[in-house]
Amino acid sequence: MAKYRKFLLSWSEPCIQSIMRALETQSKDTIVNWCVDYAEARVLPIYAAEYPSDSRVHVALGAAREYLAGHIKLPLAKAIAYCSCRDAAREAEDHPAARVAVQACGQAALTAHTPLHSIGMIFYGTAAIAYSRAGMGECGELYHRIAAAECAKAETALRAVSVRNEAHPAQLAWWKNSVFGRRDAAAHGGRDGFSHTEGGLKRL
Repeated sequence: MAKYRKFLLSWSEPCIQSIMRALETQSKDTIVNWCVDYAEARVLPIYAAEYPSDSRVHVALGAAREYLAGHIKLPLAKAIAYCSCRDAAREAEDHPAARVAVQACGQAALTAHTPLHSIGMIFYGTAAIAYSRAGMGECGELYHRIAAAECAKAETALRAVSVRNEAHPAQLAWWKNSVFGRRDAAAHGGRDGFSHTEGGLKRL
């Protein structure tokens, strides 16, 4: 399998900067619900097309909803999201679009832990959609164009559910505790395949 980029957009992209500013105005609950809704509607079908009988990723996203509803504790929601998506991603190694889609869903589910994962969902999710739509082996310009357009759609969906004058917006220290690490974020790159944790970085 030829190498492929797991992220097609960079931190400096206008669409990424715009969606980050929009996220900064919203509460954790709003961000989690938006991420899970977006992942289920736009990204999960990419994985399901290759693995229709595998419910692990759907369960991971559902765990985030269950946590918000108060039905399960955060440690359980995190464990379900991390383990389910990690294993599914490993098994989808030969299907790049599906694998990146799993990683996007994992980031969406892990917003229950910290909403910083929301931007990871966008980076992975836009790449998954680009690869799914265009296939593998196309030019970078085409992938980038599709990813940027999808990022704009994601922001539109976010703004549609945003709470105006939100009294308790999430504290999103992007550059201090980004999903890719401080140095990588500053360099507009990131460590492909890693997710933020309190103690450092985990590979998905």
